[in-house]
Amino acid sequence: MPQNSRLWLPFGLAVLVATLLGSIVQTQFNLAALQQLGASISPGVRAQATLHDLLGFSPTFAALVIAAFIVALPFTAWAAPVCGLLRWLAFSLAGALAVWLALTTANALAPMPTLIGANRTLAGTLALMLCGSLGGLVFARYSGASR
Repeated sequence: MPQNSRLWLPFGLAVLVATLLGSIVQTQFNLAALQQLGASISPGVRAQATLHDLLGFSPTFAALVIAAFIVALPFTAWAAPVCGLLRWLAFSLAGALAVWLALTTANALAPMPTLIGANRTLAGTLALMLCGSLGGLVFARYSGASR
């Protein structure tokens, strides 16, 4: 858990970015899978499904992101190189790997084979990890941890 009170806002922003982007990614991968099965999905349905998932799926994904980031980001702030490009890379990797670990753990514990549909393919998993990476970069930027 971020111990310094000035880290709560950057932590919240990081979670928000990773969660919202992850929810959008999840929706688009699910819709693409339906299209591969022959479903016709209009732009209106795509937008409606995205909004529905932002409201309905985001809390689930937020729980995974919080559980992952609450360990990964403060640890990275403590352990990462002092300055420069390597520090940015450390936060980017921390966010991506934290999301991957959260997904892997959730899938191991869930009664169904894959808890999050986008996580069924390598491309979907990498896209969700990218969302975590962007969240890690947001934390680095706004926490001062990038300095």
